[in-house]
Amino acid sequence: QRAEINYKIALGKPFIVDSITRNITSLAIDSIYIRNEDKSLIKNSKQFDLADFNNERKRLSELFRNTGVYNFQESSIAYNILRDTMRVNDDQKMSVELNIGDLRKRGDSIITTSEYKVFRLDKINIYPDYALNEDKSDLKSVEYDNYTIYYKDKLRYKPKALADAIFLEKDSLYRDIDKIRTYRRITNLNTFKYPNILFTEDSTQSKLTADIFLATRPKFSWAFDFDITHSNIKSLGIGFSTALISRNIFRGAETLSLSVGGTFGLLSDETSTENFFSETGADVNITFPRIWFPFFNWKKIIPSYKLPQSRISVGTSFQKNIGLDKQTFNTILGYNWATDRFNKNNVELLNIQFVNNLNPDRFYNVYQSTFERLNDIAVDYADDPTLQDFYIMPEPPDGPVLIIPEGTTGFTNAILNVDVPSTPEDFEDVASIEERRIRLTENNLIFATNYTFNKNNRTNINDNDFYSFRFKVESAGGLLSGISNLIEFDKNENGDRTVFGVPFSQYIKTEFDYIKHWDLSRSNVLAFRSFFGIAIPYGNSNSVPFVRSYFGGGSNDNRAWYPYSLGPGSTDNINDFNEANMKIALNLEYRFPIVGNFKGAIFADAGNIWNVWDNVQDPAAVFQGFESLSELALGTGMGVRYDFTYFVFRLDMGFKTHNPAELPGQRWFRDYNFANAVLQIGINYPF
Repeated sequence: QRAEINYKIALGKPFIVDSITRNITSLAIDSIYIRNEDKSLIKNSKQFDLADFNNERKRLSELFRNTGVYNFQESSIAYNILRDTMRVNDDQKMSVELNIGDLRKRGDSIITTSEYKVFRLDKINIYPDYALNEDKSDLKSVEYDNYTIYYKDKLRYKPKALADAIFLEKDSLYRDIDKIRTYRRITNLNTFKYPNILFTEDSTQSKLTADIFLATRPKFSWAFDFDITHSNIKSLGIGFSTALISRNIFRGAETLSLSVGGTFGLLSDETSTENFFSETGADVNITFPRIWFPFFNWKKIIPSYKLPQSRISVGTSFQKNIGLDKQTFNTILGYNWATDRFNKNNVELLNIQFVNNLNPDRFYNVYQSTFERLNDIAVDYADDPTLQDFYIMPEPPDGPVLIIPEGTTGFTNAILNVDVPSTPEDFEDVASIEERRIRLTENNLIFATNYTFNKNNRTNINDNDFYSFRFKVESAGGLLSGISNLIEFDKNENGDRTVFGVPFSQYIKTEFDYIKHWDLSRSNVLAFRSFFGIAIPYGNSNSVPFVRSYFGGGSNDNRAWYPYSLGPGSTDNINDFNEANMKIALNLEYRFPIVGNFKGAIFADAGNIWNVWDNVQDPAAVFQGFESLSELALGTGMGVRYDFTYFVFRLDMGFKTHNPAELPGQRWFRDYNFANAVLQIGINYPF
C-alpha cells in the first residue's frame, strides 16, 4: 500500500523592520554604540531575519570588549520585537527595541548589578617561571618598556623577548583582540605553557592591572620516532629518528633542535643487485620567534601578532644502495608568519642543496630498465670487431651483454662519436639514454629561493567541511647567474657555469594545490584534490634536477600505479624511476564508516606527468598542448582504513581504468582485473 502526498506551503508576506529604538543603561556603552550605529546588521525596511539579531549580538559584544569594556557580557543584550496588530491592511511591520542592561555579578547569596564602564590598562606585570601559590614578596623585579617583570633569583629571559610577546600596552584602552594575540604569541614561542592572564580593577573602576603568569616548559626535551615502511622500491624499511630540543638557548625564547635519524631495510629484487639499503642523516635547526634579518626592522611589515619565526637549518644525509649512493647537504634560511588564523606564509630566502653521487659508475646496475634499452640496441652491433671487448658472451641461447661500466661507456662513446656506423634511430636512442645517465649521475648544486602561501579554513580536527589552498613559487640559480655576470665562473666541457666544479641548476618552478571536503552527514565525506606543478629549466640548465622533478603513482597520488611507474605522457614505464618536469593530478574520494573504527572509501585518481621545455625530445613523453590531456591516466578503486585516533592505517586497491601507455583504441579497462590490481599501503588520508 503506497500513497503520494503533495505539500503546498503559503509563506505569506514577510515581516519588515519598521523602526529601531534603544534602551541602554550605561552611558559608556551608549556612546560606543552611537559611534558605530551605522555598522548595525539590523536596519530599517529590511526583512526580519533571526540570524541578523544573533550576529548583531556577537558584533556588539566584540565591539564593546575591544573598546575598553573588558567585562562585557553578551547576555546583557536583549531585543523586544513589537508588532501593531491594530493595523487592518498591513500588520507586517515590526518595531525593534534594543536593550542593553547593566553588568550582573553573582555573589555568595545575591546578584548585584553595576553600570558598564570603559577601562584603560595601568600596570602590566609579567611573571616568567611562575609557580602556583608562589609568594610574590620574595620576587625581584625589573622595569622594561612600561612592563614590570618579576622573577626569582635570576631572570632567564631577555626583557625585550618577553615584551615583544605582550600586546597589552600601558594607558591604552583594553581590547580583547590584544589579549587573544598575547595568548597566541606566548603559546607560539614554544617556551611557555598556555599563559594565565588576570585583570584587576582599581578603586576608581576605570583602570586595570594585568598580571601575566607564565609557566615554562622544560629546558630540554627528548623525542623518539619509529616507523616501518613498504613500497615497490623498498620491500621492507625500518626507520627511527631522535631529537634533542633545547629551549631559550640565547635567552630570547629561541629553540635549538638536534636530530639524528636513519632508515634501514631490504630493497625490492628489481631495484638493485644488492638488497640491503640504508639512509642516515642529521640536522641542526634554530628557530627564532621573530624575523631575523640584519640592518632591517621588519616589525612594521610583519608585526609580532602575525607570529613571525625565522629558521636556520643545516643538515646532511647519506644513502646507500638507493639510486647511486647519494650524499646530500642542505642549508636553509627561512621565515614564516600567519596573516590571520587561516592564512600562512613561508619564505625560504636561501635553500641550498648539494647532491653528491658517490658511485656514478653503478648507474646501469641500479637503472636496469635503462640498461636493457641500451643493451637491446647494442646486441645488433656485437659482431663489430672494434666493440668485442665491451661484451660478455654467455652460452646460447642468451645473447651478448654489455659489461658495466666499461662496456656501456665504450659502446655509447663509439656510437655518439661515430666510431661505429649506426642507424639514425639507434643514434637518437643512445643519445637520449646517455643524456639521462649524465643528468642522473652528475652532482647537483641547487641555490634556490621560494615562497609558499597556505590557506586553510578548517576550524578543528572534527571539521569535515573545509577547503585548503597552497601556492608555491621557487627560483633557482638566478642569484648565481647574476654574480657570474660580475665574476667569471669556471665552465665544464658542456659550457655550463660551475661552482667548485659543480654546475648550478637554474629553473623556475610553481605549484597549485587545492583540496575541498564536503561533509555529507553521518561521517560520510566527499574529498577532492587538484594539483598542477611545472618546473621550467633555463640559462645554465636544460633539465630540472631529479630531486626537484615530479613523478606519478603511489599511495598518495594515482593509486592504480606504483611510485615512478606512471608516464611520462603515453610512454610505458620505460625507466626504473620515471619523472618529468610537469604534473597534473585530480583525485576524488568518497569516505564512509563501516563498523566501529573501520572506514571505507571509493576513489578515482586521474593525472600524469610530462616533459615540457626541457631536453627530452620523445614525442610520447612531451606535453603537446590540450591534445595531451587525452593521456591523463585514470585509476579507480576501493580502500579500507582503521582509525587509531592519532593516525589512520590505510589499505587501498587501485585498478587501471584508463591507461595512456596502451594503444589509443585499447586504453579503457584493458587491465581492469584483480590480477593487475595495485595494492597501496599508507598512513593517514591521502589528502
